Amino acid sequence: SYNPVTLVLMVASAAIGGTLQYGYNLAIMNAPTIFIQTFINDTFMERWDIQLEDYQVTLVWTIIVSIFSLGGFAGALIAGPMTIRFGRKKCLLLNNIFLMTGAVLAVTSRAAKSFEMIIIARVLVGINAGISMNVQPMYFGESAPKHLRGAISLSSAVFTAFGVVLGQVVGLREILGSESCWQYLLASNAIPGLIQLLTLPWFPESPRYLLIDRGDKEACINALRRLRGCEVQSSELDEILQEQAETKGMRPKRPWELFTDRSVRWQLITVMVISSAMQLCGNDSIYFYASYVFKEAGIADDKIQYVTIGTGTCEFTACIMCNLLIERKGRRFMLMGGFILMTIWAVVFTIALSFEHYISWMPYLSMACIFTYILSFGMGPAGVTGVLPTEIFNQTARPAAYMIAGSMMWLNLFIIGMIFPFLVSELSEYCFVPFGAVCLLSALYVGMFLPETKGKSLSVITSEFHTLNFKGQDRKRTSQTQAQYQLGEVCHSTAL
Repeated sequence: SYNPVTLVLMVASAAIGGTLQYGYNLAIMNAPTIFIQTFINDTFMERWDIQLEDYQVTLVWTIIVSIFSLGGFAGALIAGPMTIRFGRKKCLLLNNIFLMTGAVLAVTSRAAKSFEMIIIARVLVGINAGISMNVQPMYFGESAPKHLRGAISLSSAVFTAFGVVLGQVVGLREILGSESCWQYLLASNAIPGLIQLLTLPWFPESPRYLLIDRGDKEACINALRRLRGCEVQSSELDEILQEQAETKGMRPKRPWELFTDRSVRWQLITVMVISSAMQLCGNDSIYFYASYVFKEAGIADDKIQYVTIGTGTCEFTACIMCNLLIERKGRRFMLMGGFILMTIWAVVFTIALSFEHYISWMPYLSMACIFTYILSFGMGPAGVTGVLPTEIFNQTARPAAYMIAGSMMWLNLFIIGMIFPFLVSELSEYCFVPFGAVCLLSALYVGMFLPETKGKSLSVITSEFHTLNFKGQDRKRTSQTQAQYQLGEVCHSTAL
């Protein structure tokens, strides 16, 4: 009898110290904005007798918020080599070194009167999030049985959204968001890390890693037995053995090799476009600057912090709904639907902001738009983006594809985080126009170039991309190879 308790607990243990941290560290920066800005101002006065201009304080604050993404970028780059060297599980455990160091720096920064320590702490926490955002989906995808793979991969997105809600709740003025406690708020991310360090060592390593990378069949069978809660099925073991045979002698591809490989050209473009769009649509910057956006929307100052929790809860709900719908409706439908809806909400939001001084109920419409925008994001892009690299790349290209997707995501998050406050102040009511444009273009791209991948085997998906990758060249081939190719296609479709 099949018993997935160990698997479910393993997912919880890995995700609490993993993707939950990403959401948590995005969200906790919203509450202490004013306190830390005051702290920056005081520090400059005390040290160098300089009175900073408003825009200079905003700049330092923006660096503190956004440097997190540069840390994440670095983390995404070292994640690949780390997993190959240490394995998935040990990599997640070692990853907490960065987190704990960052937490210590953050908690002592106030006593040391140094905002630089906050910046370094944010870089270290960013590295932690960057590594876990790449390693955790790999660990889950390799440990989950076939029929649960989509749902388990998506659980990463669900935990990210949960981390956002958690960060917003802990950042309430009544808990840690007060003037006297902000240094503890910044260091509170050590607690999920501790939970992971205490629980994850008891769970098995990824079975695929043990067999394919380590060649240790005994350990693989033991891990599978524990994760499935029953005797190992020979079919599952054979599948891993077959994968081992196929990849024998092939070393994992390097990221730059993917760029020169014609056969994965459109897969690569797709992953890069979608991961960039996920950040450039401005959703995560709503969390960075939520109170700012709501103040613009005309909400009373003391109510803002409760409204912000609503935004996190929104994405959390949407991610769970996406989890239930993705196997039914398909990836392409969810992605396109999400981006099209976001385009519509961005337009409505812009209209609402333009008329907020003339019509009394407009601020509420603009608020509603923020919520619907986040809901649409959670339903489509948030969940599907993480699943795509697993589905359209094979085992040797996958770590490299994740590195490329991860680095695009983090770089764009950094760019958006740096630009957003200045976008709001320069474009004021039109600040969502660029985001709307990004969503529209992404929807068009998905509609034109992304084949549906739901429930298809890798070879079918590859052959669908093959026609895109070699569009111009198929016609140039001699009729002989063309005939062979068609024969191959016929065999292929009958085999399916």
